[in-house]
Amino acid sequence: MSKKILVITGDFAEDYEVMVPVQALQVSNYEVDVVCPDKKAGDTIQTAVHDFTPQYQFFVETHGHAFKLNKTFDEVKVEEYVGLYLPGGRAPEYLRYNKKVMEMVEYFLKNKKPVCAVCHALLLLAQKPCDVYIKDKTITSFPSVRAEVECCGVKYNEKDEAVTDGNIVTGQSYMSHVPMLQQFLKVLEAAK
Repeated sequence: MSKKILVITGDFAEDYEVMVPVQALQVSNYEVDVVCPDKKAGDTIQTAVHDFTPQYQFFVETHGHAFKLNKTFDEVKVEEYVGLYLPGGRAPEYLRYNKKVMEMVEYFLKNKKPVCAVCHALLLLAQKPCDVYIKDKTITSFPSVRAEVECCGVKYNEKDEAVTDGNIVTGQSYMSHVPMLQQFLKVLEAAK
């Protein structure tokens, strides 16, 4: 049985939302392939760190680490993976317009494979053709994308840091990692 997780991300993804879950999944004995459209294994993406400071009304974005991809996007065969993890940050804002990315995300949703999305990654789940798979699901996200996901007919949960509904696990931000990853690992284990 494959224990491979696919991570789809891109430039200016949230640093913590790429680094921490990838390492946590690896420590949990999953092989994790991290890919980005138009990039190959060995290429890097530039991550961003998002933080809040009292003098600003919204988060501040600074450069994070250069993260090395370990799989070539065009070589991905989605049927080889048991689950999908989608980091947030700025990357989902443009990845949702990439047809191949959306086909990959839809594959996991359509086949009811475990999917975990955090923060702005919910934009990928709210984009056609994936929006129909989250209709009537209870989810959470970063508050600034709430309007987009509510347009899909979801039940929005703003009080819990992480929410599981069937095969879909969602988290509000990198501060949600512990409950979100605990829930994602349970969903992965149940899917065996």
